[in-house]
This record gives sequence, C-alpha cells and structure tokens, in this order.
Amino acid sequence: MKNEKGNSLPLVSIIIPTYNRQGPVLRAIDSVLRQSFKAFELIVVDDGSTDNTATWVSLINDPRLVYKKTANKGVSAARNAGAALASSDWLCFLDSDDLWKKNKLSEQVTFHRERPSCLISQTDETWIKNSKRINKMTKHKTKEGNIFRESLRLCLISPSAVMIKKSLFVNCGCFDESLPVCEDYALWLNVLATNMAGLINKELVTKFGGHKDQLSKKLPIMDAYRIQALEKLLLSDFLSEEQQKWTEQELLYKKHIVEQGKKKRRS
Repeated sequence: MKNEKGNSLPLVSIIIPTYNRQGPVLRAIDSVLRQSFKAFELIVVDDGSTDNTATWVSLINDPRLVYKKTANKGVSAARNAGAALASSDWLCFLDSDDLWKKNKLSEQVTFHRERPSCLISQTDETWIKNSKRINKMTKHKTKEGNIFRESLRLCLISPSAVMIKKSLFVNCGCFDESLPVCEDYALWLNVLATNMAGLINKELVTKFGGHKDQLSKKLPIMDAYRIQALEKLLLSDFLSEEQQKWTEQELLYKKHIVEQGKKKRRS
C-alpha cells in the first residue's frame, strides 16, 4: 500500500495513550515493537505527563514510533488525537498499563483479511490484579457476533484488545471526551448497534488492574456515566426501533441502581 509520494503506509496504526506512567508505558511500547507482524505505526500520545515519560520514550530508536505530547485532557482526547494522526485504515488501541502477546497483531490482521466484511474484532485477555491472575466472571466472558443487547448492561469490548476500521471509528463518533470513564462503553454501543463483533478466541492481551491510578477507582459510580452514555445513544441515529426499546429499559434499570446506591450512602 503506497501513499501519494510513493512511500509505504503501515497497515495498522496502534495508539497508546499515557499519563504519568513512565515505567508501564515503556513495557507496553516494548510489547508492540516485539510483534511478529511488523507493518504498523505506533503512536504514543502523552496526555500532559509531568514525569520523565518524554525523556525515556525519546531513547527508543524505532522509525515506526511516533511520540505526541498534548495538554492534559483525559484518555478519550488522547486516543482521539492518536486516531487523527493515524495514516492507516485500521486502528488498534493499547492502554499504557497493558501488554500484547507477540502474535496479537498477526492473529488479528489474518482474521480481518479472511473476513473483509468484519469491521471490528477483539481478542481474549488474561487478567492480572494485584500481581495475581484472576478468572473472569461469566458476565465478563469475551463474546462475538450481535452483542449489542448484552453490551447495554456492561462493556464487553476491551480497548486494548480491539482492532477497528478507522472509518467506522470516526463515523461512530470516536471516544466521548466529555466522559471521564465509560467512554469505551459509549463508543462500542454506537458501533455494535449496526456491526457484528469478531473474536479471536485466544488470550493475546494481558490486562493489569488493581493499581491506584485506575480511573475506575477514582470514579467508582460507573453507572452514573453509563446513564449519560445511554441518554446520548437514545438521541442518536444508530438504533433500530427494537434497540431503542432495549436501551430505554436499560436506562431505567441503571437509574434505579444509582438511586438505590444514593439511599444506602445517606442511611
């Protein structure tokens, strides 16, 4: 694939957003640069870090790596900024505290080459919390196909495991920069309303949890942000009549859950 100047374009653009994670982000970058599939560009978007991220990333000598520092606007803005810089038709995202197995890209690129009508896929993940492997609950099981209705209850696609056609990402609104969390939940619902999710049923991503700077720890009332996402979804043009009904039902359920939580905290 060539651009107008005749230079080869990467087949996949990978975006790592990061903020004050100079150690973990170097590990994440290394897991990408070691991929068995080589035709990619890696865009690291530094969301206004105040540590030594810039210094350490500058020491990495690889022409596929692009480093972009921005003002601190949050993970959604960082991912969107990376997508805007991307020169490929396909996007992957990797959180700066997660890792890819060496064949992650290879498996996913092969999957999409064999299924050209599939515009989004994910792999399975290994979950590590506080340095120990944990088993997923049944409700978190990685799924494929028409999973819109199931995804209304909780997010069933992981940013670190996804590959998505850039045009689909843009047409579905990118990540919502007004949401401090649940931005992925909002985007994937937009996508899944009209698209089937592909699945490579292999644990090709290692996802780490339990550390202090996780946004979900700082903002524990996740359903309050899911409510915002659902209210926006109902105002969009993405939904069929049946999907509209399911979304309205889920919205009422989540509002009830949030209200019950408020009552418990007051008592």
